[in-house]
Amino acid sequence: MISGFELLAEKLNRLAEMTQTLRLENAALRRTAVDLASENKDLRERVVEAHSRVEAILAQLPNDDEKDAA
Repeated sequence: MISGFELLAEKLNRLAEMTQTLRLENAALRRTAVDLASENKDLRERVVEAHSRVEAILAQLPNDDEKDAA
């Protein structure tokens, strides 16, 4: 029969292992979050650039008033 102290020691060992596992997982998730934030920033910048290019192209197209005058 396992004594109360042995059972407690076993539970503490499991808790320590779980804590270490969670710390490693947390660190990996933080790195992933940083990477994703950087990627998100880059993609937002690309969207802004694409929007500017589309706006510039649209500005070069004749509008409906110019079509009617022709």
